[in-house]
Amino acid sequence: MIDVRELDALQIDALREVANIGAGHAATALSQMTSRRIGVNCPEIRILRLEDVPEMIGDPEEPVAAVLMKMLGDAPGRTVQVFPGASASRIAGILLGRENVAFPDGFGELEQSVLKEVANILVGAYLSALSDFLGMVLIMSVPALAIDQAGAILTSTYLNFGDDAEYVFCIDTQLTVAEQDEPLRAHFLLVPDMVSLRVILRALRLG
Repeated sequence: MIDVRELDALQIDALREVANIGAGHAATALSQMTSRRIGVNCPEIRILRLEDVPEMIGDPEEPVAAVLMKMLGDAPGRTVQVFPGASASRIAGILLGRENVAFPDGFGELEQSVLKEVANILVGAYLSALSDFLGMVLIMSVPALAIDQAGAILTSTYLNFGDDAEYVFCIDTQLTVAEQDEPLRAHFLLVPDMVSLRVILRALRLG
């Protein structure tokens, strides 16, 4: 059994560098999309068991917005871009030119579409950087949005995980918006299939 928790500091730093490259691309795209200066950084990467993720991203009973995508191509798996309620509200407000968007009650089709587009940009940038790092083709599926309690979002009901998918790469993400002091929090979760996990570890010279 592969234990990804054996990654050492240098290998975690390599993954963080890949994430920060993706974050830079995402910041450029989001800034162009909103005509505002937006910064994206990844202060921490954690490797967790799937069952431990809800506690790490907040109160498991708090509602969150999660954009779910399959990762296709040479290294299949699943991705989840999680937005806490406060972040989802502010992101939708910025893109729609509103002061505030109530979450979750105020999230209709338009608000959900905006959030999916932001997730598309973030996930696409991360996977592009990872694809370059691995030298492989990684493709995103069409996104699906779920709004529910954090604990419920990460169950097999939504994600359809198999027994092999025990570990999650959790990239904590902060978005800073010009003229706003408080950063927006989000969490990018990468759940590789077992074959893909071996590919990633081999690239890090662990496989």
